[in-house]
Amino acid sequence: MRRKRRVGQGRGKERETIVCRCEEVTLEEIERTIEQGYHSLEELKRLLRVGMGHCQGRGCLKIIAGIIQRKTGMPIAEQRFPTSRPPLKPVPLGLLGRSGLTDE
Repeated sequence: MRRKRRVGQGRGKERETIVCRCEEVTLEEIERTIEQGYHSLEELKRLLRVGMGHCQGRGCLKIIAGIIQRKTGMPIAEQRFPTSRPPLKPVPLGLLGRSGLTDE
């Protein structure tokens, strides 16, 4: 279920930039959540669902860590990245469903 995104005011198109493509989370949403006091990748993941889509954060978590660094001063090297959960590489569900079955 997708929720509608509200376009932010302020810096224009930059704030409309989608950072997490899988979950359609914008730069504005991430910055606003950080400003509310949520400064870890795990907190942002739980609140905004970043890193929970098909790519499991391979496309966005490093970018979000950079945003946290810019907004809070916390170096990326000191941030804890959420644990990846299988499958680490997206697999078509049909392949899993046919596992072990033979055509007769």
